[in-house]
Amino acid sequence: MSLPRLNASLLAGGHTFPPDVVVHPRRRLPEKVVQFGEGNFLRAFVDWMISRMNARGLFNGSVIVVQPIPQGMVDKINEQDGLYTVLLRGIQGRKPVEEQEIVTSVSRGLNPYADFADFLKCAENPDLRFIVSNTTEAGIAFSDRDRLTDAPPASFPGKLTVFLHHRFRYFRGATDKGCVMLPCELIERNGDALKAAVCKTAKLWGLEAAFLDWLENHNEFTNTLVDRIVTGYPKDEFAALSARLGYHDDLLDAAEIFHSWVIESRWNLADEFPLTEAGLDVVWTSNMTPYRDRKVRILNGAHTMMALAAYLTGKNTVGECMADSLIRGYVRMAIAEEIIPTFDLAKDDLSRFAAAVMERFANPHIKHYLLSIALNSTSKYRARVLPSVLEYQRRTGALPQRLCFALAALIAFYRGRAFKDGVLVGERRGEEYRIADDRAVQDFFFGVWQDYASPADARTLVSKVLANASVWGQDLNAVPGITDAIAGYLTAILDKGVAAALRTLA
Repeated sequence: MSLPRLNASLLAGGHTFPPDVVVHPRRRLPEKVVQFGEGNFLRAFVDWMISRMNARGLFNGSVIVVQPIPQGMVDKINEQDGLYTVLLRGIQGRKPVEEQEIVTSVSRGLNPYADFADFLKCAENPDLRFIVSNTTEAGIAFSDRDRLTDAPPASFPGKLTVFLHHRFRYFRGATDKGCVMLPCELIERNGDALKAAVCKTAKLWGLEAAFLDWLENHNEFTNTLVDRIVTGYPKDEFAALSARLGYHDDLLDAAEIFHSWVIESRWNLADEFPLTEAGLDVVWTSNMTPYRDRKVRILNGAHTMMALAAYLTGKNTVGECMADSLIRGYVRMAIAEEIIPTFDLAKDDLSRFAAAVMERFANPHIKHYLLSIALNSTSKYRARVLPSVLEYQRRTGALPQRLCFALAALIAFYRGRAFKDGVLVGERRGEEYRIADDRAVQDFFFGVWQDYASPADARTLVSKVLANASVWGQDLNAVPGITDAIAGYLTAILDKGVAAALRTLA
């Protein structure tokens, strides 16, 4: 028997949903949000959050989803009346958790390439307040090829400039009709970058000075930091999930249970957009830098310090690492004893964040390969781990031994045997692996390892590696004791293997 399709009629028609499926009521609500991007991430992150706020009567607003490129999913969204299921799975409180929730916050989808007039009409809505986007990292980029007469301009900043300018003129520059931009693109200070691109576009088009003043003083371009792994449409499980849910949903969207959104704003928006009141992990702040550092150095730093060492022990995925008590303990203790002490944020908050990181790593529904994490490991170590090393040494006068071990493991991992198809290749237990990094980095490590003949050469090799300021931003040999520490760990790795060397840190 064929399953019914998820749409408004199914919700209104008395269909019996499984008891573990949360079905929020679908109501006609003011369209307070325009969202550029209809992909998996925004639907399982922002739209899911707005649906939860609406369910508690806190926001009472809906989302118009705008397709930012000619090809997209708005037709499918409209076929299902904006409805779709978010499937959340992961580890929480050391227990497996699974939630199914029908999101009802999307009112409709809109394709500006097919209906540009309707797109501009959205700017005339007095209820509109928030503009959300996720147009990929490359989406926030100024284009000098956009024109005011394009319908629509090709770039996202071009579309946004046309949209905001139309709103400015329609409401005659009313100070209460500005918008709050909430970009979710994964670039540093995304709001600042978007604002710069919009202002540059407005100047290219010769738009009036009053519009630029309105942009600056009556609109807010927030900087945000988003965090949730969204795996999207679960193709391999779709048939079984549909049978369990009891309906067909082409927009089914799978994600991890964890979520975090840090929003930096000049304005106090917590009451107007009450995400925190709805029980969501959202931080409003005037300075997102400590939270950015927390994510980079704890979450991303733990990935980087774990990946190469664990790979050399024979592990291939993050899940396998978390199932190994030695590697799990190495990561947990590094976070607790060597990374957290370098922060000034509340220790309880840092510990909760760290516990969530370990549970995320253990999520059996997300398969994260170590060789994917290993891509460009030198720049990742410099950005994610080295700041903790230097700050720990500055605060304590000692070295964080596990983070130093991670650099020794990196040097061992970068022991290339030969170049194949232009990429340096290493060897693990007779199996080749690619050392994917900038060619200059590959050439450098290949060269220093060519000079290595015996354990007696380890310190010289390490000294050469640490001296490469183009890789690390400075000569790390100047850090007291670090050369000998890393040389000792590298010698142990080469002599005994990574696992045996790791046990000395337990």
